[in-house]
Amino acid sequence: MMKKSLALFALPAIFAACTESGTPEKTSEPANVQSEQIIEEETPELIPMEYVVIETNKGNISLELDPNEAPITVANFMAYVDDGFYDNTVFHRVIDGFMIQGGGFTTDGAKKDTRDPIVLESQNGLKNDVGTIAMARTNAPNSATAQFFINLKDNAFLNYSPGNPGYAVFGKVTSGMDVVNEIRQVETTVKQGMSDWPVEEVIIEKAYRE
Repeated sequence: MMKKSLALFALPAIFAACTESGTPEKTSEPANVQSEQIIEEETPELIPMEYVVIETNKGNISLELDPNEAPITVANFMAYVDDGFYDNTVFHRVIDGFMIQGGGFTTDGAKKDTRDPIVLESQNGLKNDVGTIAMARTNAPNSATAQFFINLKDNAFLNYSPGNPGYAVFGKVTSGMDVVNEIRQVETTVKQGMSDWPVEEVIIEKAYRE
C-alpha cells in the first residue's frame, strides 16, 4: 500500500509593526503558530491488468482482465488459462443478440472437470455491457467455475441489483469483436441435450497470456 507521509508544517505568522518612519520591523511579541496537518491516507496500489488471447478456428479474441475490481474471478480464470484448461474446448452456447458462452465442454459434448466454485463478484461496479466478459454460473450465486460468456449487447438484467445476484464481469474484449460477431451468426442445434450448440464447432484452440 502507498501512504502519503504524515507531515506537520509550522506556519509562523510574522507580524510587522510600522514605526513612525513607516518602515516595517519585526516585533518581539511571540509569534502565533498555526499547524497544518496532512491526514494520513491510504491509496491502494493498482494491480496491472491481465491480458489473454483466445485463439479460435474463427480467429483470435484478445481480452483485458481487471484484477483490481474482480481479483478472485481473474485469478481463477488465469489459473485455468495457465493450466491449458481451455485448449480444445468450444463455444457451446451461442445466442445472437445475447451472448456467446464457452470454456467447459469438448467438441464431443463432454463436460470437463473443474476446480471448486468461486465467490460471486458481481457487485464490483463492472457492467454486463457489449464486449465484456463475465463468468457463467448455475442458479446458485457462488457456483462459477470455468465457463465464461461474452456479452453481445448491453445486458443490464445480468447486473447485480437488490434481489438479483447478477453475473460477475471481470474484463472486456480489446480486439477481435469481429470474430465474436462472426461466431454470433453461426447456425445452432441441440447437442447432448443442450440447445444453442453451434452446428459447425467453434473451437477454442488455445488460450494463453498475451
